[in-house]
Amino acid sequence: MTTRFQNAGILLREGEDPLLANNVQKLLATVHIDSHTLSWNAPPPADLDLVIAMGGDGTVLKSLEMCPTCPVLAINFGTVGFLTAGDQSDVGPVLARLVAGDYLVSERLTLECRYPGGQVRAVNEVMVRSGNRLVFTDVYVDDTKIRTIAADGVVVGTPTGSTGFLLSTGAPIVMPDVRCFILDGINEYNFTSRAVVIPPESKIRLRISPQTREPDVHITSDGRRLAKLSPGDDVHISQAATTAKLIYFEPDYFFRNLTSKLQW
Repeated sequence: MTTRFQNAGILLREGEDPLLANNVQKLLATVHIDSHTLSWNAPPPADLDLVIAMGGDGTVLKSLEMCPTCPVLAINFGTVGFLTAGDQSDVGPVLARLVAGDYLVSERLTLECRYPGGQVRAVNEVMVRSGNRLVFTDVYVDDTKIRTIAADGVVVGTPTGSTGFLLSTGAPIVMPDVRCFILDGINEYNFTSRAVVIPPESKIRLRISPQTREPDVHITSDGRRLAKLSPGDDVHISQAATTAKLIYFEPDYFFRNLTSKLQW
């Protein structure tokens, strides 16, 4: 089922020409959709029902962070733009299809992460990272310890994140409709290790082991550094209550993007 959008926010990638947003606002006004240019550093209006992200995947992730309940239409002005639904040359046709209701909404599993000092929702992944030396991370699934990972860090990602950082670890590409977590070590000091796919109902706990001697261990969410971690600290990861909503126009968009963005 499609929605008749009434109030859109437009988020440009940092450094993009503001005139671009003006042009999109004029197009939206012709079909009676109010719109506002969003700031990266200020809260968005509370009554938005759509966000148009014009940038790369970083701009898309920022849009989903700012407006976690809004569907996001992403137009690629970046380098790869795997999460985007069209390129900058497609702005007019894409908006026409949106207004005509000729689109679909992909609802993606997201992560809720609690760590010492805070809580965050992640669309792609949560990582425990080491600055230099190995970090030893005790991994628990539903309070059962499954192993200790000695590596540059540990990543817990979503199917959406499987085409992001997780690609560099050799983890599998997972279709976005699958509901699961993917857990893998980062440059793990064990060449027989493999990524683990975990049901979404599970609760994951990452504990920084006392074996860790690296002084710079930190947690990141979707590429953003959150806090420093110390031996004994726990990071709790579970399925978030809200999904990430991304707008696309073709049922086979995922495989189209694998072909066009990742050169399959």
